[in-house]
Amino acid sequence: MEQTPFSNDPVPTFGANDFANNPEPRCPCLLLLDKSGSMSGEPMQQLNAGIQTFQQELLADELAKKRVEVAVVSFGPVTVDAQFQSASGFIAPSLDASGDTPLGAAVLRGLDLLAARKQEYRANGILFYRPWVFLITDGAPTDSWTEARNALKDGEDKKAFSFFAVGVRGADFNVLRQMSPTREPIKLDGLKFKEFFVWLSNSMSRVSASQVGQTVALPSPAGWGTVAT
Repeated sequence: MEQTPFSNDPVPTFGANDFANNPEPRCPCLLLLDKSGSMSGEPMQQLNAGIQTFQQELLADELAKKRVEVAVVSFGPVTVDAQFQSASGFIAPSLDASGDTPLGAAVLRGLDLLAARKQEYRANGILFYRPWVFLITDGAPTDSWTEARNALKDGEDKKAFSFFAVGVRGADFNVLRQMSPTREPIKLDGLKFKEFFVWLSNSMSRVSASQVGQTVALPSPAGWGTVAT
């Protein structure tokens, strides 16, 4: 059964030209990134550098750059900075810090994009791995996040995606635990965004080299983060 979008916002369509040229199975990765005012200065600089590292690492893997697809939704305000596309065409956005933390709206917008992309895969006969959804934030939501929490739980229960929460210093881990009941949120060690994105690219490469549906053991976050307690 096709997933329905999690909100009534318009959902963009994505061209199928890339599917004709590249029929490889897809491994979608959705990044939900906090760019609120509290991220200004070095945190935002390090986050932007980390996203660029992610792009470079994926391009260095011949299979991953065909199979991994990346989308970026940032919040403060909510914007779609990169729609789903293969790593070979992904361009790391440069984010500017401003505004509050509409985390709930960002989650719903990102899940809309993901649901639409999965519909595109199915319509074009493209196999895909279970998507990964990563949320990175340094604060607490400034909007209602109940609907987003319920959408994340529903998606996890249906195995529609795997959700991971990463908290930067200042993050409200009580909220993150409620939004991520399946796995504990990870606390970023300082501003080790680059190390995190190297880990993420290595993990995505490992998954993309496996068979669709196969369980893959992922490396420990040691080196960039610890399980929040």
